[in-house]
Amino acid sequence: MDRAVEDRGVALVARSAVFLTLAFLVLPISFGLLGTLLPAFGYLPALGGHELGLDSFRALFATPGLSSAVLLSLATGLVATALSLITTLIFIAGFAGTPALSRLQHLLSPLLAVPHAAAAFGLAFLIAPSGYLIRLVAPLLGIDRPPDILIPHDPMGLAMIAGLVIKETPFLFLVTLAALPQVDLGSARRLAASFGYGRIAGFVYLLWPALYRQIRFAVYAVIAYSTSVVDMALILGPNLPGTLATRLVQWMNDPDLSARFLASAGAVLQLSVTLGALILWKGLERLSGILLRLCREGGLRFVHDGGLRLMSAISVGAIGGTVFAGIGLLALWSVAGLWQFPDLLPQALTLRSWMSALPRIVDPLVTTLVIGCVSTLIAVTLSLGCLERETDTGRTGGERSLFILYLPLIVPQISFVFGLQLLFIGSGSQHRLAALILVHLVFVLPYVYLSLAEPWRALDRRYEIIATALGKSRMAVLLSIRLPMLIRPILTAGAVGLAVSIGQYLPTLLIGEGRLATITTEAVALASGNNRRVIGVYALLQTILPFLAFTLAALLPAVLHRNRREMRV
Repeated sequence: MDRAVEDRGVALVARSAVFLTLAFLVLPISFGLLGTLLPAFGYLPALGGHELGLDSFRALFATPGLSSAVLLSLATGLVATALSLITTLIFIAGFAGTPALSRLQHLLSPLLAVPHAAAAFGLAFLIAPSGYLIRLVAPLLGIDRPPDILIPHDPMGLAMIAGLVIKETPFLFLVTLAALPQVDLGSARRLAASFGYGRIAGFVYLLWPALYRQIRFAVYAVIAYSTSVVDMALILGPNLPGTLATRLVQWMNDPDLSARFLASAGAVLQLSVTLGALILWKGLERLSGILLRLCREGGLRFVHDGGLRLMSAISVGAIGGTVFAGIGLLALWSVAGLWQFPDLLPQALTLRSWMSALPRIVDPLVTTLVIGCVSTLIAVTLSLGCLERETDTGRTGGERSLFILYLPLIVPQISFVFGLQLLFIGSGSQHRLAALILVHLVFVLPYVYLSLAEPWRALDRRYEIIATALGKSRMAVLLSIRLPMLIRPILTAGAVGLAVSIGQYLPTLLIGEGRLATITTEAVALASGNNRRVIGVYALLQTILPFLAFTLAALLPAVLHRNRREMRV
């Protein structure tokens, strides 16, 4: 009887976790969009808006440079996504099933832990007029002063596109690798080779359509992020005009409160821009499908693809090398003394920058860790409950559940977080830390669940069957068998969640209202300055925190299971 009651309790907790997960994913977005739409149409009683109208949109469309900002956001987002996906496709098509792919997976996996802002700062330190790449060639070209070129912040957004590509390619690469076991790679390779097709052509013709269906929500999330990104746009993107998202942040922080109506209308426009980008991408999908069918039916075999495979390997290696080189530069600048152009190394190393920044770092660091740890702990708990419910019912939820998981990643942050900010201010609540944790949870939860789902489903159920046959309750099986055996994936999912929380810039900026600063908001705030040493300190610390989390996730299971090493399969 006690066992039956206990089992029903576990089932009830699992069902509650599913309900809470859906609520945390759907309700903030729904209320946030509502809080954006109403002021956009003039209804915001707190600021005197009592009637619906289109005045905000008229003022928005009369704003100088708006069309350029919209086109810039649209173009950079689509180009960055296309380049990232093409690079991923060609490399995996050329090297799937080879040791090179496995080695590269270990190289690119740590790049997911690097926050977008830190990667952007590292790239800026490399390609700036006084950056390290110019210093490398300065002696050869006789350059004794930084050239007068606008990089980063070039008007076409090329530096921003490069920054997005080096961050989104590893993400798409690992998502594609996770989906690769769902297709029959070996049989497809042999079939394509027997008909004389090249490795890339055979992969694209036979496997890519099915594989793309598995990763398309991830691609849509990349499009949504790239068309509405704020932190990377502030660090690398054009200034005059900036992207639409950066213009929106300026209006949202305007001391004139009436600008909130303009900002709300702009947030609706940003949602339309992202939706337009997704529609254009769907059109590109159809066009690509037609071209693929024509090439396949035309018998184009592309046998000589060695050069293309080599280019893809160089491109992927350059992406990884750029991120690691950027992190190295952040570390070097954080301890640099006098470092004049075109010297390759500083004349002295000093901890002066760290010592002067430490007193100001403590409060943002504590806030970062509290928000990250609490939101991650809640996300891991809810994900475990949802997966336990999935185990109980035997249903994964299918594509609809996957869409709900990706919903916070596909809807532009700025389109609903601004509405949440207005609703939070209107409520008069002073619980900013709790509100910030809940908003971070909206973005942390999908990553944690997706990181944990496959290891959970892959665990051999026979262990649980044996334990149940020996009289163990469902709670005992969960606590003594499943969770201990999955401690490494659980900790890894927690490290992913912490990395996602640490990298959140816009939600922290809007919900925290400047009163709750994190390492990320402080680092991006320094982007407008020229003190590379201080930027290096904050950006490097922003990178160190996720790496420490992943290191702990790797070492702790080894310590906990040190007496069971001989049981390794």
